[in-house]
Amino acid sequence: MDILWVVLIAFGTLVAGLLLGFFIARKTMMSYLKKNPPINEQMLRTMMMQMGQKPSQKKINQMMKAMSQQMDNDDKKKK
Repeated sequence: MDILWVVLIAFGTLVAGLLLGFFIARKTMMSYLKKNPPINEQMLRTMMMQMGQKPSQKKINQMMKAMSQQMDNDDKKKK
């Protein structure tokens, strides 16, 4: 009977550790991506030029603002 308790406790702590680790890693990645977005102005400018558009600074700023608002809206929906 003692072995059964040891196995159950070990299994329970393993599951709890995995869940805790997952949520900590997820929160850390979300925070990192919010501070360092994967797309910056230079990347947007390059993509627009590849699509045949002439990127003006106004268009770039609009797109960056729209992406940041989208990320903020996603964060609010999750909370």
